[in-house]
Amino acid sequence: MKKLPFTFRLSLIPLIIISCSQAQKETPILTDGEWISLFDGETFDGWKEYNSDTINPKWQIEDGAIIVSKEGNTREKNTGFGKSIMTVEQFGNFELELEYKMSEGGNSGIMYHVVEDPKYGQDYETAPEYQVLDDEFSATETEPIRMAASSYDMFIPDPEKKKLNPAGEWNKVRLVYDNGRVEHWLNGLKVLEFTEGSHEWEEAYANSKFSRDFPDWGKSNTGHISLQDHGDYVAFRNIRIREL
Repeated sequence: MKKLPFTFRLSLIPLIIISCSQAQKETPILTDGEWISLFDGETFDGWKEYNSDTINPKWQIEDGAIIVSKEGNTREKNTGFGKSIMTVEQFGNFELELEYKMSEGGNSGIMYHVVEDPKYGQDYETAPEYQVLDDEFSATETEPIRMAASSYDMFIPDPEKKKLNPAGEWNKVRLVYDNGRVEHWLNGLKVLEFTEGSHEWEEAYANSKFSRDFPDWGKSNTGHISLQDHGDYVAFRNIRIREL
């Protein structure tokens, strides 16, 4: 093979560095078998704020976790309801895993099949929610249908299987959506299962606030994954997904 002149080879180095840098920016999501990491532990690559081109400074990255409302870290403090951040990519059938911890009395949520449109003020107007809550000290949500691991305002998790770690400790979530069949897992145990469109689901929907207040709720079977800013401190880490 003919060798390139040394000076020419040197001139290629900046191009290689630039090319590698651009490739890293364009492909922030790393794959591991079937699983896709949604968070690299260092940047918001692959995430955006709902209906915005920027991310509010309330959202930060600390110790390999996405955190929000750091100042709202006690029961006496709440920084006010903000905007969720969501994945840039959309998903239909999926299996999602992540870990979270929060302040005493904290409130947040994980939403899926989020529809982004300026006509909606918040992601929850279209998206079902896996409720994230400190049940023990919550002052805002006291009904089981709105407590941790519930399908918010729709279905109650099995109290015999639900083992929620206290505020300040990590809890592991697994959320499955497969052609309308939904599973909520908490700390290794399946605590809730239901099927969209079933008689049970239709009855729950009719009795929920969504049927009264949000006519487009739950109508999409594909969309973004979002993390909610409810004004309380919460941290999320080890966020990964695989499509089914």
